[in-house]
Amino acid sequence: MDHYEVVENALIHIEDNLQHPLSLDSVANAFNISKYYFHRLFSAMMGCSLNNYILTRRLNASLQLIQNNKNLSLTDIAYQLNFGTQASFTRAFKRQYGAAPSSLKAENKNISLLPIPSVVRRPIKNINGDIVTDFTLTEFGETRVSGIAFEVDLASDDYKKKIRSHSEMLLNHVDDTINGSCYVIYSNCQPDSTRFKVLFGIPHEVQIDEPNYFTVTIPQLFCARFNYRGDLLDIGDVLKTDYARFLKISKQETEASNIELIQAFDDVHDLESAYHIYAPIKKLPIDSEI
Repeated sequence: MDHYEVVENALIHIEDNLQHPLSLDSVANAFNISKYYFHRLFSAMMGCSLNNYILTRRLNASLQLIQNNKNLSLTDIAYQLNFGTQASFTRAFKRQYGAAPSSLKAENKNISLLPIPSVVRRPIKNINGDIVTDFTLTEFGETRVSGIAFEVDLASDDYKKKIRSHSEMLLNHVDDTINGSCYVIYSNCQPDSTRFKVLFGIPHEVQIDEPNYFTVTIPQLFCARFNYRGDLLDIGDVLKTDYARFLKISKQETEASNIELIQAFDDVHDLESAYHIYAPIKKLPIDSEI
């Protein structure tokens, strides 16, 4: 099995055994893997420790027991899901959901269950014993881009729909004679704000009779480049975790740039393909670079 299959199978194994004792040793042994390697691999791929993941999935499972089994006491649920005591279950539940499990039982409140998370497919590398998402330190060359600009609020329920609709608006004006890359540029997110400016564009002159059409020049940037497969809008949390781990382990620093991220597709006509993420960072002296 490759490392994706190992983690995917581990997630299924955990879900099937939430009512049994689970530990790093037991899960690693189930797949005949060194617990030390599995711990690093799981943390890198899922963005959290195995113990924290197991706790989150047990709390998720408790929702169904609380909401669908009114005759079960909280003590029964804590015992079934290996929380040890009702008190430890209640504390963990309140940290996760901001309310006591007793309030759900008393007030018939519902909290949606979350499915088993998917494992985002991206290459990984080993740096001094730490497993991180693979990256390359590279220059993003100055590029002139024409496209549709707009704002999104990540706290809004419809931000994904808004990004996709504006992307389609531009692609409807791109014919088969135009080939090459296209970019989604995220910029100017204010501190503690969920609002971003977004430009979906291509390095070609395209005349579009739309009020939000712009041609801009992306300056040369020194970046960390990551490779992903899948929808950026669906892997945002994974990207944030990967980037934070990269900064910590590589000892790099973010660059003070208006541009937060650049998502680059190799083929403007195939936005389902693998893509690169460019994150601006400070360029360190040559003898300090990885």
